[in-house]
Parts: sequence; C-alpha cells; structure tokens
Amino acid sequence: SFQKSLLDNFFGLDETFALGYTQTSWWQTGESSTPFRETNYQPEFFLVIPHFDKESFIKAYQFGLLHESNGQDVPKSRSWNRLYAKAYLQLGEFLISPRVWYRIPEEAGDDDNPDIEEYLGHGDMEITYPWGGHTFKFLVRHNLHFDKTSKGALQTDWSFPLWDDTLFGYIQIYSGYAESLIDYNKKTNRISLGFALSR
Repeated sequence: SFQKSLLDNFFGLDETFALGYTQTSWWQTGESSTPFRETNYQPEFFLVIPHFDKESFIKAYQFGLLHESNGQDVPKSRSWNRLYAKAYLQLGEFLISPRVWYRIPEEAGDDDNPDIEEYLGHGDMEITYPWGGHTFKFLVRHNLHFDKTSKGALQTDWSFPLWDDTLFGYIQIYSGYAESLIDYNKKTNRISLGFALSR
C-alpha cells in the first residue's frame, strides 16, 4: 500500500486530499507451480479532516471513494465501488477506527458479485494497540445478520521489530469470509508469516 497527498488545507480545515493504492496477492506456495491464485487492486481517493477539538477522543474523520477489482475475465471477474466514512478514535493506548460504506449500484447484468454485501456487510472496525516495540491490530467485520445468514471475519496482525527500526516481523491470522474477491462467499482460515518495511 501507499498513499500520496494531493492538496492540503484547501478549505481551511487542515484537511488533506489524497490518493491511495493497495494491491494484495495470494501466492499458492503449496502448489507445484506456485501460481498466484488471486490479486486484488484497490485504488482510492479520500479526504481526511482532523477533529476540531484537540482534547477530544475523536481525532479525525476520513471520507473516500474506493474501487476494488481483481482484473479477471468473466466468469472470474469481481469488482465493486464504495463510498465510505471513517472515524479515528483514541481511548487510552487504543486507536479505534470504525468505518461504514455504501455500495455504488451497478447496472443489472454488469454486477459480478451482486450478493457481496451479504458477506462483507456495510462496515468494519479496526483496533490498534502499540505495546513496547510491538503493534497489534484487530479487524472485525460482520453483516449484522444474527441468524443462519450470519457472516463475518476476524483478522489479527502482530508486527514486531527485528534488527532495526526499518524491518519488522509480521504474523497475521484470518478467519471468515471475503478474504479475497474471488472467494468472497467462501470461509477462509489462514495464518501468514512475513516481514514489513513500515507500519
């Protein structure tokens, strides 16, 4: 992922307009030819506005337009577009970031995944907790159906310093639906090990 600021303080609110891009690839190292099963592309345009009261536990707001697709041909093609609103809250050492979104409707017949909201719902929440040189993150998502159609996901991230402040070990655990677009309607249980250059 990366982001680039485009314009600052245009409206006099200390706001920032920015572009972001995230690309995630799932590498099937257990297969004989080790192919990439799926790659998801997420460009976005967003606005961040700091909260007016510096003493408040509310720190900032973010509003954005997010596109997500996998670049595949039919029948494996998946894509959707969302408008979202996000808040950044600080409670003690915890940074809590709830987000809600609205899916932009597509024309009938052009929708590759018409029921994707049944699995991803309409929002998520990320909780970050730093401890020493370690950082713990928890991402929770649910469709808010509390019956047999209940679907959700939980992701836990732990990053920790290795040799210096520019390289970090990384462990991620994921359990739930919609880890990738191609498998949005399938449940996945996964543990990943790796490293991060920043956090």
